[in-house]
Amino acid sequence: MRILHTADWHLGHSFHDQPRDDEHRAFLDWLLATLIEHGVDALIVAGDVFDHANPSAQAEALFYGFLARLARQLPQLGVVIVAGNHDSAARLAAPHPLLAGLGIHVVGAVGNPLAEADIERLLVPLCGRDGEIGAWCAAVPFLRPMDLPRIEADDAIDPLIEGVRRVYAQVLDAARARCQPGQALVATGHCYMVGGALSELSERRVLGGNQHALPADLFPTDLTYVALGHLHRAQRVGGREQVRYSGSPIPLAFSEVDYPHQVVLVELPGEPGAQAKIEALRVPRHVELLRVGHDGRLALAEVGAALDALALDDTLPESRWPYLEITVRLDAPEPSLHRLLGERLAGRPVRLLSIRTRYPGKGEALADDTALPELGELQPETVFARRYRSQFDAEPPEPLHAAFDELLASLAEGER
Repeated sequence: MRILHTADWHLGHSFHDQPRDDEHRAFLDWLLATLIEHGVDALIVAGDVFDHANPSAQAEALFYGFLARLARQLPQLGVVIVAGNHDSAARLAAPHPLLAGLGIHVVGAVGNPLAEADIERLLVPLCGRDGEIGAWCAAVPFLRPMDLPRIEADDAIDPLIEGVRRVYAQVLDAARARCQPGQALVATGHCYMVGGALSELSERRVLGGNQHALPADLFPTDLTYVALGHLHRAQRVGGREQVRYSGSPIPLAFSEVDYPHQVVLVELPGEPGAQAKIEALRVPRHVELLRVGHDGRLALAEVGAALDALALDDTLPESRWPYLEITVRLDAPEPSLHRLLGERLAGRPVRLLSIRTRYPGKGEALADDTALPELGELQPETVFARRYRSQFDAEPPEPLHAAFDELLASLAEGER
């Protein structure tokens, strides 16, 4: 049987105040067509369906509209959806009684302690084309500290990591008890694993921070496949082919522009001991992300030349114009930066979303200079000059110094 693994949709995501609904709609259209094309038997969504715990009406319409299309066009498809750290577990799972009738199994949270009825909710049979059970899925959602059993800490045991380990052990033991010969064992997770490549700009720390990254041996080797969510870069865990993050289907930050945005197609073996066949399917990019000068080396004139050289498609509708981030190296203050760049791009089919600046100075804070007097003795002129040197590695030019003195004088006059 075939499983398709995806995660981290972040429906309702806003990119520098730019809604992503069109991009998500295009992805969901592509996903439905891909499920049909590859004859997929089960879809696993490993968390972060929504970008916010309280998603917009538009985001929910996208999600439930997609599920309705699945039920109409692929009535035999098994669907497993677990909550991620961005989701509201209760809100996501609320319509489960209705969705279960359509073959869509949603898990928002586990119980603590795990009772037999709670474990039953986490065990989902996955059926192949013949209607027979081909695998059991341990559908474990994002685990918050409140979901974990209480464990006394000592020097040898991290209570959070040990708590997660015990939850998985309990659920997987129950899944094994249901597995018949020839049936595969599959698990889900929404977590940060040891060695995973994190996107600093768009992924929240989970389970107490990176110091609680989970070890790969959390998942025993008898698992045929582990479908993970949370990290937006598609990757294996611990060198194990069958333990994977699918990654996000669209870039959620400019730093993710070069990620291999994809879903994972898994063909489960029909005989014991065989390896699953795993294939990454790239998601088409509906809106391109462009970066100019992102290494911080281009001065304003060089950035202008790079903008002029951008190959832009003026036949695209405005909803598909690329998003653009510009990084400029400034050797002196440039108060007209936004206006100058805007004028350079006027009339071109691109959306400028972010302007970042880099400076030649080291950016030292006042507190780093041990030669400065106490805070109460600092003069405004000293702070101004020190700040300019830390940013531009030079003395403030005389016209700027004069303008600052004039500002101080006007403030003093106002106080009188």
